[in-house]
Amino acid sequence: MSKYTSDFLRTLDERGFIHQISDAEGLDKLFATEQVTAYIGFDPTASSLHVGSLIQIMMLHWLEKTGHRAVALMGGGTGMVGDPSFKDEARKLMGTDMIQSNIDGIKQVFSNYLDFSEKSLMVNNGEWLLPLNYLEFLRDVGQHFSVNRMLSFDSVKQRLDREQSLSFLEFNYMILQAYDFVELNQRYNVRLQMGGSDQWGNIINGIDLGHRMGTPQLYALTSPLLTTSSGQKMGKSMNGAIWLNPDMLSAYDFWQYWRNTEDADVERFLKLYTTLPLDEIAGIVAGDINEAKKRLASEVTAMLRGKAAADEAAETARATFETGKLDLSLPTAEVAAAELAAGIGVLNALVKAGLAASNGEARRHITSGAVRVNDAVISDEKLMLGEDALLEEGVIKLSVGKKKHALIKPV
Repeated sequence: MSKYTSDFLRTLDERGFIHQISDAEGLDKLFATEQVTAYIGFDPTASSLHVGSLIQIMMLHWLEKTGHRAVALMGGGTGMVGDPSFKDEARKLMGTDMIQSNIDGIKQVFSNYLDFSEKSLMVNNGEWLLPLNYLEFLRDVGQHFSVNRMLSFDSVKQRLDREQSLSFLEFNYMILQAYDFVELNQRYNVRLQMGGSDQWGNIINGIDLGHRMGTPQLYALTSPLLTTSSGQKMGKSMNGAIWLNPDMLSAYDFWQYWRNTEDADVERFLKLYTTLPLDEIAGIVAGDINEAKKRLASEVTAMLRGKAAADEAAETARATFETGKLDLSLPTAEVAAAELAAGIGVLNALVKAGLAASNGEARRHITSGAVRVNDAVISDEKLMLGEDALLEEGVIKLSVGKKKHALIKPV
């Protein structure tokens, strides 16, 4: 049983979203007695978010669903600086046109999870950061920050310990993010900032700044940084980043990513990435694990791309993998089972299968997006194919374009 009395925190706790809370008792009481406005910031570093951001989007979704107001903050101002948190080097600086173009692309996703017509908000911090007067900002806000304390944060300390450059521009990011929290409180009565656990220090900065500048008590809540059971970071696959926008990843490839979830992750992902009731999830995972994976894939895809797209993706997968449409008469290259167990580079596999004359040609095919492994597009030329890539028929299907196919078979 959850230790929280408010619907929002109880839901997040039961479904595995909570890593840290600055004042759990105080925040629970606030949610139980008021309609709370909370926000999460998103940096517009690309024209689409990827699966790694989906846990934060789902937190905003549950916030709205439990009767509160969500704010999706677009970093139109902070995006010009770049968050240095746990990065090895500075991000490439972007101009305002590129940032706005990326924000326009990112906006496509949120309407599937939040109601911006009446309940929730999408805000751009460029509204208040871009017009700032530098000297006034230093006087009114900068005075509240201790450089000694800022240097103690892990996100900064790690860069300095590795003797990697940290520019003054990046050093200012944490001040700007803290100021966002205060500004959002003043404009929209935001009381809570949420984010991944790597944002804890930045969020606490905002709480401290708010205290010094006279805001009501502010709160922090972070989610765990998720990896798969095998340690792989969420948002990445052997095919590259799993983008959320439809122009960057097809519904089928998105569905297939979730269909390939590791067995140990299925229940956890059903809780985090779907809105299915917990008792229904328990029943799903108690049955056939492959059916549970299909249900996970269809539920997540339906939320993002719509039920029709999810159904079409599921049917395509069924026709491809379950109705005997894999043509075992395709050209087949035999490899030693021990060689496959050790892992075969995809470039080598394409050459062995006769789909490329050389590693260079194979590399060019991958760069152009023409190569598929088991019908999923790949973008990593260093991909290693092992036993985990074998289909139920005991082969790996390789494709170049729509008409050139071959199989790799261990012997």
